[in-house]
Amino acid sequence: MKINQFLQYLRYERNLSPLTVKAYGDDLHQLADFLTHGKAEFHHSSVTPSDLRAWMVSLSGQGDGARTVRRKMQAARAFYKWLLKIGEVAQNPAADIELAKLPHRLPQFVREEGLDRLLDAPLPDDADFVEVRNRLIVAILYGTGIRRAELIGLLDRNVDTVQCQMKVHGKRDKDRIVPFGGELKRLIERYRGLRAEVQKAGVGELLLTEKGKPMYPSLVYKVVHDSLDEAGVKGKKSPHVLRHSFASAMLNHGAEINSVKEILGHESLAATQIYTHITFSELKTNYKLAHPRALKKGG
Repeated sequence: MKINQFLQYLRYERNLSPLTVKAYGDDLHQLADFLTHGKAEFHHSSVTPSDLRAWMVSLSGQGDGARTVRRKMQAARAFYKWLLKIGEVAQNPAADIELAKLPHRLPQFVREEGLDRLLDAPLPDDADFVEVRNRLIVAILYGTGIRRAELIGLLDRNVDTVQCQMKVHGKRDKDRIVPFGGELKRLIERYRGLRAEVQKAGVGELLLTEKGKPMYPSLVYKVVHDSLDEAGVKGKKSPHVLRHSFASAMLNHGAEINSVKEILGHESLAATQIYTHITFSELKTNYKLAHPRALKKGG
């Protein structure tokens, strides 16, 4: 089936992550099932724009939101663009289908005072492995802005506490060097001292579970959520929110946007520029709270 060949192309030629490739595969197999009613073989060359519009209507009818429908149609568009490129079809039936416009949403972030409250709270001298590891997870995510998957895949040998930098394996199999500060250095060294209790031979990741195995996504999410919850942080509490918080804090304190782009591992500056909207939003809020003319009724 051409869908499977397309997924191989995404993974090994485009270097997309396994999770992204799986998402494309799920969407395209859903399209194939819709068009064949789950029975006949999928003939990609016979698909028309009307077929794709009918799929969009069906998705909306079963409760999929605009964002989900848009993503699935983008998967179909990418698939047919590839088929066109390799000469399997004469035109892309998804090319001219108008996608629903999405409302502009700013990334959610945690205010600095909330994270300061959490990270400034002293760890007890007798804190155990799990307590120190959990604090370290939050500290790394907020202190470096790396993604959850990058955190999980972070190799111990690539975290250098002498030079205070780590080599991070990011999207599209690209590596980058991310600096960190003295506070994080001391926490890493303290964690490494306790990790000997659980570490097993052959496991090279920095962060481990209590059983000495590499961390996994749901556990990292739980650690972050519970840590922020205990600190009284409001709003969404997730690893990616800490990435947004890192970028926002950097720009609020005068970091140059291209430097933030490189640390975050963004492909384009446009992906980083969204955080300038956050900082401007904060600026307006602070103005309204502080300026005497803004405090007047109707100001």
